[in-house]
Amino acid sequence: MPYFDAASAAPLHPVARQALLAALDEGWADPARLYREGRRARLLLDAAREAAAEAVGCRADELVFTPSGTRAVHAGISGSLAGRRRVGDRLVVSAVEHSSVLHSAETHTAAGGTVTEVPVGRTGAVDPAVFAAALVPGTALACLQSANHEVGTEQPVAEVAEACRAAGVPLLVDAAQSLGRGPVPEGWSLLAASAHKWGGPAGVGLLAVRKGVRFAPQGPSDERESGRAPGFENLPAIVAAAASLRAVRAEAAAEDARLRALVDRIRARVPELVPDVEVVGDPVRRLPHLVTFSCLYVDGETLLHELDREGFSVSSGSSCTSSTLTPSHVLRAMGVLSEGNVRVSLPAGTTAEEVDRFLAVLPGVVAGVRERLGAPTAPAAAPGRESLVVDALGRRCPIPVIELAKVIGDVPVGATVTVLSDDAAARLDIPAWCEMRGQEYVGESAWAEGGVAYVVRRVS
Repeated sequence: MPYFDAASAAPLHPVARQALLAALDEGWADPARLYREGRRARLLLDAAREAAAEAVGCRADELVFTPSGTRAVHAGISGSLAGRRRVGDRLVVSAVEHSSVLHSAETHTAAGGTVTEVPVGRTGAVDPAVFAAALVPGTALACLQSANHEVGTEQPVAEVAEACRAAGVPLLVDAAQSLGRGPVPEGWSLLAASAHKWGGPAGVGLLAVRKGVRFAPQGPSDERESGRAPGFENLPAIVAAAASLRAVRAEAAAEDARLRALVDRIRARVPELVPDVEVVGDPVRRLPHLVTFSCLYVDGETLLHELDREGFSVSSGSSCTSSTLTPSHVLRAMGVLSEGNVRVSLPAGTTAEEVDRFLAVLPGVVAGVRERLGAPTAPAAAPGRESLVVDALGRRCPIPVIELAKVIGDVPVGATVTVLSDDAAARLDIPAWCEMRGQEYVGESAWAEGGVAYVVRRVS
C-alpha cells in the first residue's frame, strides 16, 4: 500500500532502526553518571550531538535535544522572547507557520505581548521586503519556516535573515520539513527540527541557539541539556535520530532529484486527468517530494477515505475533514481553493509505478465523490432570470460552491447569483471558483440570519 504522507511522518530509516536497537543495549544508563555504564551512555550522547550539529551547521554546545519538534519550537520562542524582553515584546511570524509557532504566538498575545503576522502571496511565500518592514523597533524575535509543511513552498530564508541581521532581530527557523534534505541557508539565530520528519524515531526534536543570542529558558529546568530540555534523555532515540539524519543527508541529492521528477509528473498530469483542479504552492521554489492540489465540488474527508480504500495514504489541508470545519490557515492565508484538498508527499523509495497507479485511480475517485454530492458535470443551459439567491445556510463545503455552479447558467451574462452560506470555507472557495471558471466575484456582506451573502456576476 503506497504511503504518500512523508510530510507528516517519514517511515523509519533502516539506519535509524539499526542505531536504535544498538543503543537500547549500550545506551540505557544515565549519561550524567560517572560509572562505566554512564560514561558509555555519555559517549553515545556526545557523538549524537556532534553528528546533529554538523548537519545543522552549528557548534555541538549550541544544540540540545528535546522531546519533540513542537517542544523545540515552544522552548525556542519562549526563551528568546524572555531573553530579549528589555528590547520589546513584539513577535513577528509568517501567516503560514506551523501550528506550533502560531500556538506560541497565541500564548504570547494572551500574556500581553504583541504579534505581527506577515502575509504571503498566492504561492505561499513571504515577500522579504514586507517581512523586513514588519521588523519595527521593539521586535524581540522573528520566526520563518524554511519550507511549508502543507504546500511545500520554500521561504526566502536567506533574504529574511539578512533583513533580521540589519534590524538586530534574531530569526528562529523551523526547519522540520527541510533539514533532512540539506543545509538551511545561513543567517538564522535559532533553529528547530523534528526527527520523525526525516526518518528518525518520533519523540526527538532538536533546538540550536547560536552563541551570543540572548536566551532565558522558561519553566522548571534541571542540569540536563543546558537547562533547555529538562528530564532524562531518550538516548536510544536520540542516537537513532542523529544517525538517520546523517544517512538521509548523504542520500538526499540523488533521491531528491528522483522524487522531484515524480512530483513534476503529478503536478502536470493531475490537471489534465481531473477537471476543475488547482495545483497550489510555488512550482519551482518548493520541496522536491511534495505536491498539493485542490478539487472543486469534492468533500475532502470523503476523498481521502476513498483514496485510502484504493490503497493510497495521503493527507489534506481541506476544511472538509473530521478534525475541523474551518479552512487550513495555510490555504486561507494563500487565498487558494480549500475544498477537496490533497497533499501528496513521497517518501524515499517511492517508485514511478506507484505514482502512475495513483494517477490512474484519482480521476475515477474524484468523479465518484462528485457524483454522490450532486456536482454539475456540464455547464447549465439557457439563461433566464436576472438574478438568483441560493440558500446554502447550514450546509457545509463543498455544497455552497456546487449549488452556485448548478445555477450560474440560469442567469444571463451580467446578472448575479447570491450564495448564502455560514461555512467559513465559502470565503475562500467561492472566489477561487470564480477565478477558475472565469466568473466575477463581486464581494460579500453580512446576512441577517447569521450567515454571509457572497455575490457572483456571470461573465461568460
